[in-house]
Amino acid sequence: MDWSQHFHTSDYSGQWSGLALRSASGKASDIYSHPGGTAYIDTPLLAVCPYIAHVLDSFECEKESARLLRLAPGAQIKEHRDVHTGYHFDVFRVHIPIETSKQVQFRVGGHTLDMREGECWYADFSQPHSVENCGATARVNLILDCKRNDWSDKLFAQAGYDFDAEARSRRLDRVTRVKVIAELSEMKTAVAEQLIRQLEAQADLDE
Repeated sequence: MDWSQHFHTSDYSGQWSGLALRSASGKASDIYSHPGGTAYIDTPLLAVCPYIAHVLDSFECEKESARLLRLAPGAQIKEHRDVHTGYHFDVFRVHIPIETSKQVQFRVGGHTLDMREGECWYADFSQPHSVENCGATARVNLILDCKRNDWSDKLFAQAGYDFDAEARSRRLDRVTRVKVIAELSEMKTAVAEQLIRQLEAQADLDE
C-alpha cells in the first residue's frame, strides 16, 4: 500500500507521509485529522493490523483519528502548532514510536522528547513543535487522537496533570465575564440562561 504524502506541504522538507487506521472517510489514504470535529471509522488497514488494533482497544475512551506517520531520513517537520490537541481542549494526541532512532530530534515547547520505540507519549501539541530525522532510517510513529473522559482524567491525574491550573486558565476575567453575560442575556434562550448561571457561579468562586 502506498503511503500518502502529508497534506501540510509547507510545514516540512523531505518526505513525510502516512497511512490511516481510522479516518473520517474510512479510507487508508485519508490521513487528514480534525481533532474534536467529526466522526471517524476504522479503515480496512486496521483489520490487517491486529496488534495495533489491540493497542487502540487499550485506550478506554472514544478514538478519533489513528495514523502511521513516516518521516524519511533527512526529512524535517518545521516548527508549527496543531490546534486544539492539548488536554485542556478535551481532545488529546499521543505518539507511540514504532521505528525510531536516537538521531530523531522531537521538540515540543522548547523541550526535546527522548521518545523510544514502544513508549506512549502525550504532549500538548498546540505548543510549537518540530521534528528532524538526522538518522539513516525512517521514523514511524503511531499517532492517536482521543476524546477526554473519566478514564483519561484518572490516567492524567496519576501522571501529575495539574487540573487546578487548567480550571484557573478556563476562567474569564471579570470584565470579559460581564460582557459575555450581557450578550447572553440578549439571546433569551434556555441554553443562554444556563451559561449565565455558570458564569455567575464562577464569579462567586472568584470573589
